[in-house]
Amino acid sequence: MRNFDFSPLYRSAIGFDRMASLLDAMTTSEQKQPSYPPYDIELTGEDSYRISMAVAGFEQSELDIQVEQNRLVVSGTKPESNSQGNYLHRGIAARNFERRFQLADHVKVTDAKLANGLLHIELVREIPEAMKPRKISITEGNMLQHKESETKSTAAVA
Repeated sequence: MRNFDFSPLYRSAIGFDRMASLLDAMTTSEQKQPSYPPYDIELTGEDSYRISMAVAGFEQSELDIQVEQNRLVVSGTKPESNSQGNYLHRGIAARNFERRFQLADHVKVTDAKLANGLLHIELVREIPEAMKPRKISITEGNMLQHKESETKSTAAVA
């Protein structure tokens, strides 16, 4: 994998330092991120997503989902087992894990379900009304008349 230098973004972009930091953190964390458990990220609608994680062998009580400051953390903790058993092959990984996902602004977790060894986490992007695009109406008028009326009203006040 290639390494990217994001320092030019820090020098030339004003107000985008958070975005540059996120890009930098994502590229370094991808290299350190474990591959267990496997997961899918699915676009289920225009502003809705689903994360599906293969958590075979985990019960609902052994899984934990937390959202804090645009970060989703999914973890699984198996209790210590005293019975070792006599396995000829042990291919089902039932080890503890912690998987982190960086969420964009206004993305919220709406639901989580465990079914058939898959943990499905539903997410939706809810953009506040104040941030949605809005149409500005254009009125007809003469700018010259508007400026003349402003200068008359300021002269009358003085």
